[in-house]
Amino acid sequence: MVRWRSGTVTVIRRQWRGAIELEALLPDGGTVRALAYPALVGTPEPGDRVLLNVGALLMGLGTGGYALVVALPDRLPADPPESLDTRDGGHLVKARYTPLQPILLGADEEASPHRDRLVDVDDVAGLPVVTADLHSALPAIVAGIRADAPTARIAYVMTDGGALPAWFSRSLSALGDELVGTVTVGQAFGGDLEATNLHAGLLAARHVLEAEIAIVAQGPGNLGTGTRWGFSGVAVGEAVNAVTTLGGRPVGSLRISAADARPRHHGVSHHSLTAYGRVALTRADLVVPDGLEPALAEAVEAALVPLADRHRLVRVSTDGLDAALRAAPVTLSTMGRGLDADHAYFLAAAAAGRHAVTLLG
Repeated sequence: MVRWRSGTVTVIRRQWRGAIELEALLPDGGTVRALAYPALVGTPEPGDRVLLNVGALLMGLGTGGYALVVALPDRLPADPPESLDTRDGGHLVKARYTPLQPILLGADEEASPHRDRLVDVDDVAGLPVVTADLHSALPAIVAGIRADAPTARIAYVMTDGGALPAWFSRSLSALGDELVGTVTVGQAFGGDLEATNLHAGLLAARHVLEAEIAIVAQGPGNLGTGTRWGFSGVAVGEAVNAVTTLGGRPVGSLRISAADARPRHHGVSHHSLTAYGRVALTRADLVVPDGLEPALAEAVEAALVPLADRHRLVRVSTDGLDAALRAAPVTLSTMGRGLDADHAYFLAAAAAGRHAVTLLG
């Protein structure tokens, strides 16, 4: 349940797209690092009283290094300019029936300027779509695409298995002009476009953002219980099905690691094996990077044998990808490990991006 605290803003630390990091003084004299989303709660300033949710912070969760600002109770933001009694500003309610549910304009709603492009479309016309388990794969996939297609139009379709606000992601903010836009789908919100579900989001990426390649992954904060089925990345398999249903070309980014100490994630993670091997009902290109160290390469090959009948296993050269990863505008990190600490993970994601380029029409 929610762990509430009241505090006073002392310092504004830094800002990125859609988010403000601050420090707040608690009544007991302690301080916490907190995050505010101005679109939801307004813009905090030193001296403001803030109501905080500190549950994830107290538990020390991997992406929970912040208290979250729930409200500035003494200085509430103004109402949005749209009329509250019409649907002109949208009627997609996300984070539904939680205290901070936003009401947004869906890309395909009647009031949307993109309605005409989306009202009758039923396919994504062969769009290559890279699917990935973790949000940390996003900048590496982009780097792999950029290595061979520096001007390709790339869209990110963010699903709701992790963070709901796209604003939480510093990586997404830092990617900037590398993407033509972000579509937040399901309960996720805060993208350049909003969509009801993944299918609508893929259509918006193709026909509104005019993407040539799309990337589908959850926001930061993968949830897992250490069981075969208890992880949010299972949705990767469902993404493969959606891409195929809409006439796209799914490219599976495998979660590969020689650095993860947990046996279930060593080699090919069980997340990839379960999502692609049990959930995905249609064929995808699963990308296996060349250049892995021999023991890891052997483990990867053995793990993928059961998936070979269902999917197409594609070996992809990694020449030049290390340099592309090092030139990325984002500091690469997964589970607290950087590029050199978990090189195979980022190399596999970049190789998936490189393969997607070969599918461009």
